[in-house]
This record gives sequence, structure tokens and C-alpha cells, in this order.
Amino acid sequence: MIKNNSQEAKLLLQEITDLIIIEENKGLPFRQEGLLIMRKRYFILFKYIAQEVGFSFLIAFLFFFFILLINQFLYLAERILSKHASPIDVIMLIIYSLPSVIAIAVPFSSLSGAIMGISRLSSDNEFIALQAGGISLYTAYVPVIVLSILLSGVSFVANDYFLPLGNINFSKLYRKILYSTPEIELESYSIKKYKNTIIIPGSVKDKNIDNFIIIEKNNEGKEIIHAQKAQLMMGKDSRTLLSLDMSDTFISNIKKNRGDYEYSFADSLIYSIYMKDININLQNTGPEKMSSLDVYRAIEEKEKKLQEKLASRKIEIEKLKNKINNQYFSLVLAENPVTKYSSLATSYNQYENLNNLPTTDRSLQRYLLEFHKKFAIPFICIPFSLLAVALGLFNIRGGRGVGFLIGVVLSIIYWSLLFVGNTLGIRTDLSPVFAMWFPDIFIFMIAFILFLLKGRG
Repeated sequence: MIKNNSQEAKLLLQEITDLIIIEENKGLPFRQEGLLIMRKRYFILFKYIAQEVGFSFLIAFLFFFFILLINQFLYLAERILSKHASPIDVIMLIIYSLPSVIAIAVPFSSLSGAIMGISRLSSDNEFIALQAGGISLYTAYVPVIVLSILLSGVSFVANDYFLPLGNINFSKLYRKILYSTPEIELESYSIKKYKNTIIIPGSVKDKNIDNFIIIEKNNEGKEIIHAQKAQLMMGKDSRTLLSLDMSDTFISNIKKNRGDYEYSFADSLIYSIYMKDININLQNTGPEKMSSLDVYRAIEEKEKKLQEKLASRKIEIEKLKNKINNQYFSLVLAENPVTKYSSLATSYNQYENLNNLPTTDRSLQRYLLEFHKKFAIPFICIPFSLLAVALGLFNIRGGRGVGFLIGVVLSIIYWSLLFVGNTLGIRTDLSPVFAMWFPDIFIFMIAFILFLLKGRG
């Protein structure tokens, strides 16, 4: 009995000792175990919500992806496949177009997917259950923000690397198809306009064209070329897409200023169609088909040339000012001012013309717009996710269907704002930064206002 009491006393003493040690360590073992449990629970929660939103994103992405892909396929089918081009070539053109489809589909899908996932969880009262368990809604929405950051990176890589690469391969293949199937660009009895040139082919069969007419405008007037027969040939260099070997040719030059004309005949004539003129899909040098780094370098070069041009113009204006001042004093002192006055008027007109020349470069404006667009479109995923979270705070119900509808409407609004900004940026001197980033800021401000309203509520 005494032995048993002694053992119980030892056990009790050991428990007291353990409690003292735990107290001295301020409950560290218990806190560590609690933290591990909480981390495990948050990881499970993070994984669950991420899977739900990710699944909704996949549904939305497939919708936008196939809508844009079908649109591209219909365009290529009408333009190329219907002209008896190889189906394999058409499939390859579609593959090369995929980066442009992905670059647009991902941001829109991020919004629709986030709202769809949040709406589904809200409709099943799962967010209310999380709040009842002591978990903040802001904590529950962390997976949405993380996913949006990852999607921004995916969209940026697709837009900045794979899109230029796809466009280069697209252009190469398109050029190859045109060699074998000229009907794609030169349809029978159609009219094609390329900058200052109008081409009117007659009957087009294989590489032979009958009754071929070319109307070309130049500084002196118009040149009209008519050939009884023309044969399509490959371009001799990288700048030349196609060449035409024209026979039995009649050439007429109509002078704009004098009103008269000249004409001549030729048994044979070679006419070249250049890459930069024939089709927008073949213009590889545009900023839309360059990486952001290449666009930035081009902007630096254009800005340097513009500054040199403006500095040179400023010097010319100063010279004209001095010349006008000297001519004015000569006019005052001249006995016969008629000749002096004529010289002064000429110099003044030159001064006005130089002074009224635009101080901006439209090409530079276009490159700046495209540079900011390459960042604004991918990173709209983050404002979209914040907007989805803000809408989720209002406990959206109706399931994925309602969330998808809201996402589509907001995507259309964003795209409309982006289109308007791009159009105004090209046609006016609107700041490229404002034109391209305003839609992102607009979406962010809506989310911010919704957060404020929910906070006050």
C-alpha cells in the first residue's frame, strides 16, 4: 500500500514537474501543436477553394478559347481553305494563332472563373460556414488572388514570347501557301487595294492570270498597266512576296499637273508585290508581333530620332527668325520694297510651315500603345480577381451560371474600354499610358468602391 502511494506520488510529482516546465516555456509545445494544426487546416482550405476556382476557370477558359478559336478557324476557312489550300497548312496556321487566343482568353477567364467559383461556394453557404468556424472571408479569398497572379504570368508569357514566335511562323507559312495557291490573295475578277495600288485580276487559274490590270498612284499622277496574260512567280528576295511576269502589256501614264498622258507597250514586264503591302498578317515588323523588350528598344530608337528631328527643326526655325528680322529691316530701309516684301513673305511662310509641323510621331505613339498593352492585358487578371472577391463579399447566389454571366458582361465592358482607348490613342495625342491602363484602373476602382460599401455595411 505504501509502495503504491509512493508510485502515485512519483507520478504526480512528474506531472507537476512537466507542468512547471511547460509554464516556464510559456506553453510552447501546445502552441506549436496548435500552429501545426491551423496550418494544416488552412492548407486544406486553400487547396479546396483553389480547386473550386480553378475548375470554374477551366470551364470559362474553354468557353472563351473555343469561341476565339472558332472565329479564327472560320476566317482561315473562308480565306484559305475554301481556295483549295492544304488542310494541314490550315491546321498549322491555327496552331500558330493559338498564343494570340490564349493571351486574350486567360484574362477574361480569370474574371469569370473567380466569380463562378465564389458564386458556387456562396450559394451553398460554405463561406457562412467558414465564418462560423472563425475563418475570415479575406483569408478564404487568398487562393483567388494567388491564382490570378499565376494567370497574369501565363498570359504575359503567351503574349510576350509565344505570340511573336507564332506570328513569325504564321507569316512564313502563309507566304508559302500563297506561292502554291495564289487564288488566296488574287481571286478571279476581284479588286485588291494595297496602299496606293489597285490590282484587278481577270480569270485566275493555278499561277496564270488573264486580263490583269494594275492602277498605281504616284507623285506625278497615275500609272495604269494592262496585261493580256500574267504568270505568278516566287519573289526574288525576302522583301518581295510575289512577282508577276506580264506579257502583251500596255502602260499608260496620266500626268496630274499637266493633264496629258504618255503610253507605251511592252512584250514582257516584271511586276513585284512586296511583303509590306500585300496583307496585314505578313507585316512582321509591327509592334503587335514583337516582344516587349524589342518594342522598348524600338521606342528608344524612335524617341532618339524624334528628338534629333525636333532639335534640327528648332535650329531651322531660329535661322528663319533671324532671316525674317534681317529682311524686315531691309524692307524698311529699301527704296523699292516690292522685291524685298516678296522675299519676306516667302520666309514667313516657311517659318509658319515649320512651326506648325507636328511635334509627335504617330509611329512612336503606336509603339507606345502596344508596349503598355502587352502589360495591361495580362495583368488585368489581378484587378479582375479583386473585383470577384469584392462581389463575393456581397454573398452572390445563383451558382456558376450567374457568376459566368456576370463575368462575360464585365469582360465585354473591359474589352470595349480597351478598344476605345486604343482607337483614341492612335487617332489622337492621348497618353498611351492612360489609354491602355485606364480599363485596368476602372476595374480596380469598381472593386475598391465595393470593398468600401461592404466595409460600411
